[in-house]
Amino acid sequence: MNTELAISYLKKANIRSKLINLAFELHGYSDVIHDAQSLVELCVKSMLLFKGINVPKFHEVSGLLLEHRDKFPEFAQDAFPKIVKISKTLRRNRELSFYGDEDFIPTDEYTEDEALEAMENAKYVLQITESVILKN
Repeated sequence: MNTELAISYLKKANIRSKLINLAFELHGYSDVIHDAQSLVELCVKSMLLFKGINVPKFHEVSGLLLEHRDKFPEFAQDAFPKIVKISKTLRRNRELSFYGDEDFIPTDEYTEDEALEAMENAKYVLQITESVILKN
């Protein structure tokens, strides 16, 4: 088990949560999307590491939660399908929200509603992660 690294990831996720709030206040909706993905990635990896599961060095590893669900408390297992969906959705937007493309200007494309949904989803994943790690 790599408890220290898991807790470090959780701390980083909490910092991202504050950054998301600031980006939202500044109407930086594409930044909310990007940082929400980062927060969710850190949370998923934190939970996996906390249970002694090695994580690959790529962004979307939420499928491992389902693969190792038996190592987690029931409340977390119940949340995993939603977490996987959130993680995969945010992962699809990771690069576009940050870099954009010739026909996709991130600061113009993302709406307040999309940012709010990403922010709420990220905070849901953070809440589950904190419950898994801090109440264990």
